[in-house]
Amino acid sequence: MNTIRIRQFATAAFTLAAAILPIASHAELRSKSGEIVVMEPQNLPEAAQVGGNSFFLRSTESGSFYLYVEQQGGTRLAVFDVTNPAHVKTVSLTPLQVAGPFDFVRPLDGSAELVRFRDEKGVAVLDLHKASRPTLRMVSALLDPGQTQSLGETGFLAVNEPYNYVRAVPRDFQVVDISTPDNPVLLTTVKQVKHQVANNDMGTTFLLGSDGLTVVRRISVENDYATHQQQMSGN
Repeated sequence: MNTIRIRQFATAAFTLAAAILPIASHAELRSKSGEIVVMEPQNLPEAAQVGGNSFFLRSTESGSFYLYVEQQGGTRLAVFDVTNPAHVKTVSLTPLQVAGPFDFVRPLDGSAELVRFRDEKGVAVLDLHKASRPTLRMVSALLDPGQTQSLGETGFLAVNEPYNYVRAVPRDFQVVDISTPDNPVLLTTVKQVKHQVANNDMGTTFLLGSDGLTVVRRISVENDYATHQQQMSGN
């Protein structure tokens, strides 16, 4: 009887361990001081666990921050709310019927973004009036635009010339913890990063790699930003 109970206990313990292990393996990476927190793709929403070719960060007048990511060879646009870096949220996933992979070039008038398709397939405008659900609109009647030149925030010049796209060279990024300078620690290696963008207000760095999105947070900067926002709202 005791042997049966021991076996039952062992089986239950193994089952519990098996349930806990996947959660533990997805734990955030933290520096010894707790200042740096790395949220890898598996810590983020499923839609963020997809690689992409280009992305950009935009802030709204309400104080929200949105990350726009080109995915699946230009056939999908993913929008993430990164206002709270500790809780990244998927806002929308929009299927696109476009010419192929594209890159975000520059903001236009604060509520749009200029988009360029690769392989000389033209340009488009990403309408951001609805920040969480943007729409992509092709610019028609352009003569194979090459270089573009800004005309303030409300227009641009499109030069009819060959466009030489320089592809981003994927590189590995390593996050190093120097909380104890005499014993630096490698927290993680982010593979095949094509692009990075930083939210300096929040102290957050976003890396777009082959496995999807990685978020590197600086807790003290987040706290300072939150305190500043509270002070501003109290005035």
